[in-house]
Amino acid sequence: MENKKIAVKEILALKNKRKITMLTAYDYPLASLLDKAGIDMILVGDSLANVVLGLKSTREVGMNEMLHHAKAVTRAARHALVIGDMPYESYQINPQDSVKNAQRFIEEAKCDTVKLEWFDGCLEVTKKVIKAGIPVMGHIGLTPQTADKLGGFKVQGKDAQAAQRLIKQAEDLEKLGCFSIVLECVPDKIAQLITQKLKIPTIGIGAGQYCDGQVLVIHDLLGLFERYTPKFVKKYIDLSPLILKAVEEYRNEVIQGKFPTKKYSFSIKEEELKKLADGTPLSLRR
Repeated sequence: MENKKIAVKEILALKNKRKITMLTAYDYPLASLLDKAGIDMILVGDSLANVVLGLKSTREVGMNEMLHHAKAVTRAARHALVIGDMPYESYQINPQDSVKNAQRFIEEAKCDTVKLEWFDGCLEVTKKVIKAGIPVMGHIGLTPQTADKLGGFKVQGKDAQAAQRLIKQAEDLEKLGCFSIVLECVPDKIAQLITQKLKIPTIGIGAGQYCDGQVLVIHDLLGLFERYTPKFVKKYIDLSPLILKAVEEYRNEVIQGKFPTKKYSFSIKEEELKKLADGTPLSLRR
């Protein structure tokens, strides 16, 4: 792929032209592969908490962890637009710190934009961050950071009243200046309605085929996260058993003395070995 960096305006221009691709990444090697594959946007997601750090909730990951991993991703991304996922503590616990924390993603981690999940004070925080000159991706529907207030990890917008709330949220975020919106776990026809109403792109995850783009967690796509698999995830390859097999083979070869062989070792000249073997200190030799 070309190394020309994708800009926000180019993401906006893709609406109604072609589908937009987005995946998560949390480290240099995977981000580099995603970038080489031509993925349009890389999200340094707070799913880091679950798939990398082994935590139960995305609420448990903070700014320090997110910035650490975001820096690794931006070092790799020559082409893709990189989005820093604002963790729960950075804008929901203390909304007054939201702009400062968003700026840290841009200035310290070198992300291109940030993403904010919908919550009660979302519009106010989003307005402040955009006013500070930072592009914002919205996120409505199932919002994992506040899933407890939504009745758990369930599809959102399944009745007319709930669907209307989602439509209103999307329209309000667009009016504030969001450059795109993630729709998570939303009925496909509702996602289609929202997509048709908005001039900015929608990115679906468990929201059907009618969105302007799609996103998945890379560890789900690769079969690297085995704790649970959401219905909307397609495993394009199941790497876990392949990695397990390789590690078991390594373990067995080490125990049996089959690794390393001469092929994987370094040598020294015989005459140098003899110098060590005769017992004369090297410093006394002429």
